[in-house]
Amino acid sequence: MARIDAHQHFWRFDAVRDAWISDDMATIRRDFLPADLAPILQQHGFDGCVAVQSDQTEAENEFQLANAAAHDFIRGVVGWVDLQAQNVAERLAYYSRFEKLKGFRHVLQGEADRALMLKPNFRQGIGALAAHGFTYDVLIFPDQLGYAAELAAAFPNQPFVLDHLAKPLIKAGEMEPWRRDLQALAAHENVSCKVSGLVTEADWQHWQPADFRPYLDAAFDAFGPGRLMFGSDWPVCNVAGGYSRALGMLEDYMKPFSAAEQAGFWGDNAVAFYHL
Repeated sequence: MARIDAHQHFWRFDAVRDAWISDDMATIRRDFLPADLAPILQQHGFDGCVAVQSDQTEAENEFQLANAAAHDFIRGVVGWVDLQAQNVAERLAYYSRFEKLKGFRHVLQGEADRALMLKPNFRQGIGALAAHGFTYDVLIFPDQLGYAAELAAAFPNQPFVLDHLAKPLIKAGEMEPWRRDLQALAAHENVSCKVSGLVTEADWQHWQPADFRPYLDAAFDAFGPGRLMFGSDWPVCNVAGGYSRALGMLEDYMKPFSAAEQAGFWGDNAVAFYHL
């Protein structure tokens, strides 16, 4: 059994590139590097982590892979590549040389074209991942869940993982149509899901553990404990209570589950999905 934080970020803060970090997120307007995360993982008994891209350039891959090469606890990297580029197969072949590069992600949630993932060029890129065993992280908002289900159906042999439960509207207390659409996506066995990034979808200053229970229940009902994995979304979680508090909320929720189910959630499922 390994304890793995399956979703976190490193960056050297750049005010222009990282403009998504708004004024009310000022606490994360600084560098966050492996030396900052290592003691937090150690404190909470984690063996390693998966570093996920936050900048859509290939320079981001170089930065994350350099971090991973220098720090054993970074077990895997989810990078970025232009899936719509004509030379995507060539780029994927290049990245297949790096053992710790496990998969790719595109910030689909930010695209004006909500169905970009279904466009021929994007689908061609997704279709090229399997030849190298690469995974794909699906970063979307609830309005895109239907498109994600269509994508998963089109590529039944491609491992997908949904980030942050597609960011349900926890602060507003809305469940539908998110819950129904999550069920439809989870019907595809090639899709896993990260229980991550939830505290930033709640009321940052006043959330209570009970706020998350309906959403966690829905996720476990949809995917089952075998296709769910823990991710902290550090350092973004720092705007809404921090690592320890977000982790504690999930530790309490997981108490009724069996030892095997807990082992899967806290790391074994991530090891299997990303081949860590």
